[in-house]
Amino acid sequence: MGTGINSPNPEGLSADRPAKSRHAYVTLVTNDDYALGALALLNSLRRSGTEADCAVLHTGAPSPAPLERLARAGARLIETDLLPTSDAFNAAHARDALHGRAPFTKGGKPAFHTPLDNFAKLRLWQLTEYERVVFIDADALVLRNCDRLFAYPEFCAAPNVYESLADFHRLNSGVFTARPSAATFDAMLARLDRPGMFWRRTDQSFLQDFFPDWHGLPVFYNMLQYVWLNLPQLWSWEAIHILHYQYEKPWQDHDKADRLGPLIELWRGYAGLGPLLDPAAMPGPPG
Repeated sequence: MGTGINSPNPEGLSADRPAKSRHAYVTLVTNDDYALGALALLNSLRRSGTEADCAVLHTGAPSPAPLERLARAGARLIETDLLPTSDAFNAAHARDALHGRAPFTKGGKPAFHTPLDNFAKLRLWQLTEYERVVFIDADALVLRNCDRLFAYPEFCAAPNVYESLADFHRLNSGVFTARPSAATFDAMLARLDRPGMFWRRTDQSFLQDFFPDWHGLPVFYNMLQYVWLNLPQLWSWEAIHILHYQYEKPWQDHDKADRLGPLIELWRGYAGLGPLLDPAAMPGPPG
């Protein structure tokens, strides 16, 4: 892998240093809470042995100190603006408006979750200094090396499975493969914000619409934490590559913390808040 790759500076992006690889894992940080999550993700990526760049897209909301911790952990920091969407689009996808129109009934979204910010992850298609990227949400951990995903086509994502087999028809955008392209980004903007458009699950709904023939990844590349509660027969520590803490976050106090205790303790180790645990030695889910 080369070093010092020249980085274009497209509108809306500003990187703290040049890329060092043609491949990158990318995450998005829009506030201090997600910066804490991203730190655990970065630590898990480095322990996986990857030599790909670890890039953090961040808006102006995170404080300097959390961003400095991410830089010390090896992140390539890329400051970004939110997308230039219309006032009508922004109003429709504001937290209260979106949750009122499409409420979450399966779990609780934290107060720091701002749905409109989710669309900023589309900025990764502007990172044309990279040939291929793997996006991972900041509320996830990499438990095994995932570099093989760089050889997968665009667009691959795991199904949104956490309750029943009926979930297989929808993708989950917490992990996906992409190939940066200015033309793709422009096409996305042209489709995203049309009059009256409403994306029920923000970027997730949009990406499934934009890539209707998406390729399915095994669920073990985006194992949602509710599988532990609802589909324990699907859980396999030996197979899980990426664990995704959808809905309630492991750094929160929440009403499912007791039932998700082992998963939370695993996350705390990668976040530097407790002992680092070996996933292979973890207990299985109750029942």
